[in-house]
Amino acid sequence: MFLNLSKKLLTFSSKKLTILGAVLFLAFSMFFLPGQNAIAEIHSAGAGSPDTFLFYTPADLYQMAETYGTEGRAAYIHARWTFDLAFPIIYTFFLIVSISWFEKQVLKEDSELRTGNILPLFATLFDLLENICTSLVFSSYPDYLSFVSMLAPFFTLMKWICVGSSFVFLFVLVFWSFFGKKQKA
Repeated sequence: MFLNLSKKLLTFSSKKLTILGAVLFLAFSMFFLPGQNAIAEIHSAGAGSPDTFLFYTPADLYQMAETYGTEGRAAYIHARWTFDLAFPIIYTFFLIVSISWFEKQVLKEDSELRTGNILPLFATLFDLLENICTSLVFSSYPDYLSFVSMLAPFFTLMKWICVGSSFVFLFVLVFWSFFGKKQKA
């Protein structure tokens, strides 16, 4: 299943899509991300946002929910289902087409590393699961959702591991394409 998906993503990628993905990612990061961070900072009163931490506990999550207040929790939930849906789509598109294109440039067709292009899909999956859990906690506050509040930090950590691994893999491929010995003949 993953191998077939990876192969389809490889055929979809191109240099033009890689450039488009990079432009979209950079533009979104430069023009929309700072504004969202500023809005979050207003509501969080310095407590931060769960999705920006690598590690936090259920108690930390509930402390954030309390700090945000009613209006801030509503704004947080709104942002998770507007801005934080768009951003994962953009970074996933960028990572998939870029990793796929560079995989085609430096790796042999039978290389097991050629399935690295599906890693960003896991980042998006965990990002969405994180959004579901944190939204449930914020919307039900002050009621305590034990299981959901334990899942949220796990999904956040897994998201960051997958996002970070995707970028590291992309950087290795880019470096390899410019300075390494190509596997392809």
